Amino acid sequence: MHQDLVMPSVKDYFRSLLESLYDKLPGPTGVSGTVYAIAGSACRYLRDRNEDQCVVVSGESGAGKTEAARIVLQFIALASGQGREVKAMKERLVQAGSLLEAFGNAKTYRNDNSSRFSRVTNQAPGERNFHIFYQLLTGADIQLLSKSFEILGFSQEDIVNVFKIVASVLKLGNISFIPTNNIDGTEGCTISNDYELYEVCELVGSDHSTLQEAMRSRTLVDGSELILADLSASEATHARDSLCKALFSRLFTWLVNRINESIKAKRHGKRKVLGILDVYGFEMFERNGFEQFIINFCNEKLHQVVTESTLKEEQEEYAREGIEWTPIDFFSNSVVCDLIEKNHHGILSMLDEECLKSGFLSDEVFLSKLAQCCAGNSHCEVRHRGAGISDNNLPANCFRLKHYAGTVTYNVCGFVDKNNDILHRDLSQAMYRCRHPLLKVLFPEGNPKRSSLKRPATTGTQFKISISALVRNLSCKHQHYIRCIKPNELKQPRIFEMALVQHQVRYLGLLETVRIRRSGFCYRLQYQLFLSRYKMLSPRTWPTWHVAPVEGVSYLIRDLPIPSGEFAFGRTKLFVRSPRTVFELEEFRRVRLEDLAVLIQKLWRGYRQRKKFLLMKRSQTIIASAWRSWRAREEYRILKHRKQVEWAVGVIQRHYICWKRRQFLLRLSKQLSSECDSPCHKYRLRFDQTARNRMREKVTASIIFKDRKTSYLRSVSHPFLGDYVRLRQNVQWKKACVETNDQYVVFADIINKIARSSGKVRTVFEKISNFVPILFVLSTSSMLILDQRTLQIKYRVPATEIYRLSLSPYLDDVAVFHVRAPSPTREDPSGHQNAPGCLFQSDLGKKKGDFVFQTGHVIEIVTKLFLVVQNAMGKPPEVNISTEFEANFGQQTVMVAFKCMGLPEVQPGQIRISRKGNKMEIHV
Repeated sequence: MHQDLVMPSVKDYFRSLLESLYDKLPGPTGVSGTVYAIAGSACRYLRDRNEDQCVVVSGESGAGKTEAARIVLQFIALASGQGREVKAMKERLVQAGSLLEAFGNAKTYRNDNSSRFSRVTNQAPGERNFHIFYQLLTGADIQLLSKSFEILGFSQEDIVNVFKIVASVLKLGNISFIPTNNIDGTEGCTISNDYELYEVCELVGSDHSTLQEAMRSRTLVDGSELILADLSASEATHARDSLCKALFSRLFTWLVNRINESIKAKRHGKRKVLGILDVYGFEMFERNGFEQFIINFCNEKLHQVVTESTLKEEQEEYAREGIEWTPIDFFSNSVVCDLIEKNHHGILSMLDEECLKSGFLSDEVFLSKLAQCCAGNSHCEVRHRGAGISDNNLPANCFRLKHYAGTVTYNVCGFVDKNNDILHRDLSQAMYRCRHPLLKVLFPEGNPKRSSLKRPATTGTQFKISISALVRNLSCKHQHYIRCIKPNELKQPRIFEMALVQHQVRYLGLLETVRIRRSGFCYRLQYQLFLSRYKMLSPRTWPTWHVAPVEGVSYLIRDLPIPSGEFAFGRTKLFVRSPRTVFELEEFRRVRLEDLAVLIQKLWRGYRQRKKFLLMKRSQTIIASAWRSWRAREEYRILKHRKQVEWAVGVIQRHYICWKRRQFLLRLSKQLSSECDSPCHKYRLRFDQTARNRMREKVTASIIFKDRKTSYLRSVSHPFLGDYVRLRQNVQWKKACVETNDQYVVFADIINKIARSSGKVRTVFEKISNFVPILFVLSTSSMLILDQRTLQIKYRVPATEIYRLSLSPYLDDVAVFHVRAPSPTREDPSGHQNAPGCLFQSDLGKKKGDFVFQTGHVIEIVTKLFLVVQNAMGKPPEVNISTEFEANFGQQTVMVAFKCMGLPEVQPGQIRISRKGNKMEIHV
């Protein structure tokens, strides 16, 4: 929905036309009241529909746009809540207006508080510079500005720095140059009032000679050489003016950015925005220059956006949706916009071409190109030397454009210079070297490390880019319009110039807008969105509607007490004719939401009370249970304490008796003095044969494995227990060992025997047939392999037949026991009898060959077997610790290789075995 406003109100002759527009707007019909209504509507759309909003204020210069924007801003500030952060933000918004007006507004011929963009060095007769210069000179309102600075988050140092730059602009304007003749015949200049330059240097913190040199000369680039050229008095004056304009313009941009950061809301997720657009007003003076051309171009683009939004696009939407509609003609200013901003043949493009060429720049050359390009164009007339036109009233060196608001004559004198307002690199570097903290921010191109020879964009190009960005920003927001009309040219109240008002009403397109508002529709929404917003108004569509949205909207409208003529069905949208109907829908929705809120409150309160009751009931149960538990624990504590007292008495008695016995023995030991009572002798007496054997085993393990086997260090602190399965106490074993004469058990444990057949890759912790848990027994004369359940002896290998023990140097627990090749006899070389079903080494060699075991006690089992073989043979077996060695697997010899790969599927402490042909790989 687009909304328009005319201000201020007019007399009876024209009041009927304007009130027809007021009737389409919500709220009161007064000037301020209508502005508040527009602002309120934008706030409601932002809050209820979660859409980006923008209030566009348009009109001539002096029509009251700035005042209308201030009223909108005040309304938004008052309607934004009362929180502490909200209040601080509202105060910043209000103070931002005062600060920006001081630095961005000036008095013109038609407006005492006009928004300007460039007038630091020159003003038309009867006009003034920006307000801040006069406020600084007279001392007026400086405290108010300082208060605004502080509220917006500026420190005292920032405020002083800002005023120093403003004062330096004033002081730079006082500097004048005297022409001089150089020795080489070129023209130079000197500063006539050097004391002014000293004061500027004091304000910006610059060295006097550096700034003086930058203002009197310029560095030119000739290939790879730098040439220092003196400036004439006129060139130095122009450079001074460029510096003044650059200082103030960049300071103003810096202030705007700081204010935007200060008033930026803290976003929690993505949020929508409401913007207020107050642009330069259309200007038409007796003498119009480059400044009026840029301002009027901005107004042309804004008028094009407003026209397309309120007149063109709305009528196109009616036709697109199939709504019966009689087209209303209107004036389109697209021709003028294209004439100004066209890429190759537009006025701005031709002006840039003249500015960017090398050599002498001339306004007349630009005017000549403009005359050739616009020949025959009814919207543009040009007069220059050699060009004949029908209108003799057009002054020389001027061109005339037919804008939407009227025909304006522009004098091209100064067009090229103002558009080509380039600051010399010497001045940028001089500003960057100043000690003033803001100047390094305002002149980043002055940094010698970042200096670039790229030519900056012209003023017109920068303005065109900014306007294009503004148009794109407006197109993606819901727009509300405030049209400001100036009642007279005298800036006086209660004076109404009918011709002036009629002219503004016509060129603003208000007549066409009123006709479209009277015949058209003020509100439209897609069926699904309309149903989602108002579905609670009908029992047929509430709470959900699962059929086509247009059918749901039809049922919804039938159930409403609103005439059907207020609605029109398009192809994809529903159109509502009058704002009153929209307000009624919103009021129905508000009442229904209140009813639903009451229902939700009722259910919530019931749920909360029931939850409270259940919580109290559960709490009572818990309290009762806790009380009973406490009593039981207290009784248990008393009983436990009694038993602890009884136990403590017994412990004390036992310890007292032991202490008395110890005292007796100590006294007895003192009385007996003998040579055999030395501490060393006593220690040896306590060191029995079992302890000596264990010490021997530990020493042997150190000799075999120290610095050779990585897992040896883990076994040092663990004693060698030998019988881990308590086999010596097993009755069944005692009977079986008599037959083999293996009564004395050196070692017994459940270990894994690794199968040696080829096949898939396996790990020792997989439950497969390749790894068979067995009972491994080592006696003083042989090595036995038993069934762990029946204790049946499967294999018995005499210790004399084991000649080598092989291991890897890694952390694995794998050991290979090598047995001698098979002999023709079947008898046990030791002369021991065989148990029934037991295989001798000769049969074992024919079938199996060497053994591969995996056990967590690999250090202990190898050490004990080493000692057993040494005792049986009279010499120790060979201990081979290597990553590769050969093993006899029955009928073939296999190369066993250990690899420390760190594979991801092999966890620490596990191994992975693969057998391919005559090679077995064990990954550890």
